[in-house]
Amino acid sequence: MSDNLSVFFLAQDEQLADAVMARLTAFIRATQRTLDLAVYDMRFSEPLRAQLAAALRERAAAGVQIRFCYDGDKPPQPNVAAGQDPAPAGTSGFIQALGYPSRRIAGMKLMHSKFIVRDRQSVWTGSTNMTDDAFTLMENNILEINSSALADYYAQDFEQLWEKENFENTGNIKTVSVPLTFSGQSAEARVMFSPGCGLEIDSEIARRVRAAQRRVRICSLLINSGTLIGELLHLLNAGRTSHAEAGGRRVAVDGIYDRTQMADVFFQWQEVPSNRWKIGALQEIVARAGLVGKNSTPYTPTGRHDFMHNKVLVIDDTVITGSYNFSRSAQFNAENILFIESAALAETYSAYIDHLKTKYGRLGPP
Repeated sequence: MSDNLSVFFLAQDEQLADAVMARLTAFIRATQRTLDLAVYDMRFSEPLRAQLAAALRERAAAGVQIRFCYDGDKPPQPNVAAGQDPAPAGTSGFIQALGYPSRRIAGMKLMHSKFIVRDRQSVWTGSTNMTDDAFTLMENNILEINSSALADYYAQDFEQLWEKENFENTGNIKTVSVPLTFSGQSAEARVMFSPGCGLEIDSEIARRVRAAQRRVRICSLLINSGTLIGELLHLLNAGRTSHAEAGGRRVAVDGIYDRTQMADVFFQWQEVPSNRWKIGALQEIVARAGLVGKNSTPYTPTGRHDFMHNKVLVIDDTVITGSYNFSRSAQFNAENILFIESAALAETYSAYIDHLKTKYGRLGPP
């Protein structure tokens, strides 16, 4: 069996931006009819922009229909009290300068997806934004999947965004698992979209953590879903960790997160009485599971963006990944998330998590 799923991992200072752009332009250059891009943050330096623009021009000259949906620039001072999230400025200007049909997707939260649908046959997705920093300074994963059944779901989501020009009533797409092949072995994947299925996504993640038999491995920028925090605490308090056994099951909990960005979340939780319980709960999870924290640069719009940006869970032989942060906000954003059943893929992601734990574990707390 030939593989129709491939994965590419990024880590700070471990790949050149040109190498990532070469993969992206190769994906684009294989387009025959239609290319739809849903992007949250797209702002490349001139050398990378030139490579992207050349690939798009080549396909447009061959008759390919190219469209962009992008997160509309939010005001410099978003109405946070009303639930509006900030977004990086500059994406609309960058996309409009490329010169293809595009639509600004409005909404109080974020159009946070990062996916490309090629010919309704293939999908590029994962956690990676379209910026120099995302390609070189952040930990991210990129999946390329050749499956008309899966691509059709992504195409449906794109069409909803395109037609409504607002994501707040999109993503309620009923999906089922589709067959894939990875490392010569059968696999299957189900995609889900928020906000339409946001609550269902949160519940499905919690259900899978609760049902874990061997391991729950975390590789995530943020861990701030109260549902997920509760289930992880339940695993630890039941004694089913790497240090104990219960009911014949041995469930190891470990992984890596972005310590600096979570510190900012702790500050936000402190300001909201109903969220304060999460601070102690997550600190307990970090300590008892021995989660490694990457010390990234505190966020500023124009600063160095070197976040541990993945949104990954490996639960037994399942990989959960996409644009969806494990947060309450993600339920209300436009996001996509994949649940992929594949022992081989789970081991591939697991090796990447081991690498990052070793890399950043040596550095220790700040």
